[in-house]
Amino acid sequence: VQLQASGGGLVQPGGSLRLSCATSGRTFSMYTMGWFRQAPGKEREGVSCISSSGTRTYYTDSVKGRFTISRDNAKNTVYLQMNSLKPDDTAVYYCAAASSFTMTAGQYAYWGQGTQVTVSS
Repeated sequence: VQLQASGGGLVQPGGSLRLSCATSGRTFSMYTMGWFRQAPGKEREGVSCISSSGTRTYYTDSVKGRFTISRDNAKNTVYLQMNSLKPDDTAVYYCAAASSFTMTAGQYAYWGQGTQVTVSS
């Protein structure tokens, strides 16, 4: 499974971005998809994940109510809509695929390259 993340950029505080993660292969619908982020000097953090069917989602507390994860299994793509962005959201964001519903990074077997999100005025 190959993953390609996109959609990052520079946005002002309070702004919005939508990240996309396109995947190859016909097994996309079998995987839980997750978004992680890593800021300079900080550990990687699990942000959100969505089950293979899209019926279960998880958000870390700091993004609840602001971020929405979704997936389109017909397009083999997972999205992360980020609203009300804050400077603390600045990080490299990674998408990843796991065979079970989890936010534990070590259980994600496939990772995409990161996309930079910078929130600054």
